[in-house]
Amino acid sequence: MFEAPDSSYLVPFDASFDISNASTTPQTDGRLHKGKHRRKSRQNLNMLQRVLAAGDRHAVLLIFQAMDAAGKDSTIRAVLQGIDPSGCQVFTFKRPSDLELDHDFLWRTTCRLPERGRIGIFNRSQYEEVLAVRVHPSILGRQKLPEQPSPDTIWDERLTSIRQQEEHLARNGTVILKFWLNVSKDEQKRRLLARLDDPAKNWKFDPGDLVARRHWDDYMQAYQGALNATSRPWAPWYAIPADNKSYMRARVADIIIDALQSIGLRYPQPSDDDRKAFIMARDELNDDGE
Repeated sequence: MFEAPDSSYLVPFDASFDISNASTTPQTDGRLHKGKHRRKSRQNLNMLQRVLAAGDRHAVLLIFQAMDAAGKDSTIRAVLQGIDPSGCQVFTFKRPSDLELDHDFLWRTTCRLPERGRIGIFNRSQYEEVLAVRVHPSILGRQKLPEQPSPDTIWDERLTSIRQQEEHLARNGTVILKFWLNVSKDEQKRRLLARLDDPAKNWKFDPGDLVARRHWDDYMQAYQGALNATSRPWAPWYAIPADNKSYMRARVADIIIDALQSIGLRYPQPSDDDRKAFIMARDELNDDGE
């Protein structure tokens, strides 16, 4: 199975991750994250995506989770800029629809998993069921569960379901990378105020963002529990500092590139019959009088 690329932001697999020690600001690692570095990353990712599509052996699933205004949308846009649009698909998961509530909590994301040869991006994901729902457990009342859930067991049960599904996907060729964009509360405040102050950004502001902000500590506890329970070598979490957007995007791109380079992507090799067909096709084209 695929194994996680090493990084200083890799969430350990032994449940030792302490969210209070996770930096929201860039570490000085000597690597550029603008200009040439950004262009080189785009070129590398574009090339790797082409080989991924041609080989048709692996799928890639990128999951982005964060507090509001951390930069999920802009990171997805920046990192995947230049990729063939037919080779990737982005899904955003908000409040479940009535149809989605008629199924188990993993159904709506399972329906949108990427097929082999493509990159799938989840902007929020099944993890909302152990983050937002955990912080606001009254939501469970709308989920048509067969019996009254126990607050002592339901979150561990859901995390187990997520972990088992991810292992199944990894065994069958899906490369899973999960990014928690770790923005500080002060930086989130600055960005939310910018949305209110700039008419061109007013549309981005959602009063619901403030509701989540009031429960900041509860969300941090839920994130720590989720990341510790589900960061595994075949489905790693990366806690990426998000106070500096250009640095954050560069680190996300680096990890994706390292992961794709590690799985031995290659163009399919033609068979002997294919080569014979190529010779016949070349002869026919060369003999064509037009």
